[in-house]
Amino acid sequence: MPGTKGLCSGPAKLAPSAGYDGDKVVGRIDGLIMALIGRLFVILFGFFAACLVAGTILVGAIMFPEFSDLGAGPVDPGALNILLGFGFIFVSGFALVPALIVVLITEAFNIRGVLTYAVGGGLVGLACYLGLVPFDPATLSFEGIVRRHLEILTGAGIVAGVVYWMIAGRNAGLWREPPPPLRQPPPLPSQSPPRS
Repeated sequence: MPGTKGLCSGPAKLAPSAGYDGDKVVGRIDGLIMALIGRLFVILFGFFAACLVAGTILVGAIMFPEFSDLGAGPVDPGALNILLGFGFIFVSGFALVPALIVVLITEAFNIRGVLTYAVGGGLVGLACYLGLVPFDPATLSFEGIVRRHLEILTGAGIVAGVVYWMIAGRNAGLWREPPPPLRQPPPLPSQSPPRS
């Protein structure tokens, strides 16, 4: 249309003197998207590994309290594998939403401290336990808290938080930073023969 030049006629063209390079911008966006996709895989792997560790601690501490007695006999490996599988499914199902909140906060604010993940894991374990205990709204209190179970779930959450930190938390938020520029190779010595 004659009177609408520049309104909807496609992307604006900047003058070369403005320093705009469309290929670099598109490459930067593509790099960020690929870094984000890679980061999501690392986060999922870290979450599953942390759930496996927490499930193992949970099953070992709650189902087999006699492990503290070193004179106990051998445990059936088939039954232990089934219990570990259920422990993993239980922990990953109940911990998904609280752990996702911790992951989003640490990724958004580039928080990489191991203590943060240990405390966050402990809070996730606490939230998972309190989610299973009946709450009385009249007295605003939880009914039937078993202290040993609360300590086990909180401790398993702390260990799971440290495991997550070792896999994914140490690099929280780094996917947004551009990669460092490549350094130029050092100059050749003056007596070296020229390249052919």
